[in-house]
Amino acid sequence: MIAPCGMNCGVCYAHLRPRNKCPGCRAANHGKPKTRTKCPIKTCSIRRRNKADFCVGCDRLPCDRLQRLDRRYREKYSMSMIENLQKIAAEGVRSLIEEEGAKWVCAECGATLCVHKGYCLVCERPWR
Repeated sequence: MIAPCGMNCGVCYAHLRPRNKCPGCRAANHGKPKTRTKCPIKTCSIRRRNKADFCVGCDRLPCDRLQRLDRRYREKYSMSMIENLQKIAAEGVRSLIEEEGAKWVCAECGATLCVHKGYCLVCERPWR
């Protein structure tokens, strides 16, 4: 569930919403919104030419698109894709997945928190 850009798709509202759940950036494109299938970071020919699963394997890291996305997520959601990619480079994707699994859990009910909402989608407890 970790996208090429470093986003944890498991904490994205599109994945956590009750209906029409997005299966994540790495899943097949069938049934996904066009914004996910045509994402310029996901479909980046330079990253794919470098045979890199993540942007961290690209010699252009961080590109302008990733920097803009990271800046927006830092400001709006206090999350950084670039920090996630640095974690992948230093410790591997499994380490990031473990860290993210512990980070995005509601202290009240144990549900997965959504990065895009400031409250738990299950018990509605504010977490931000």
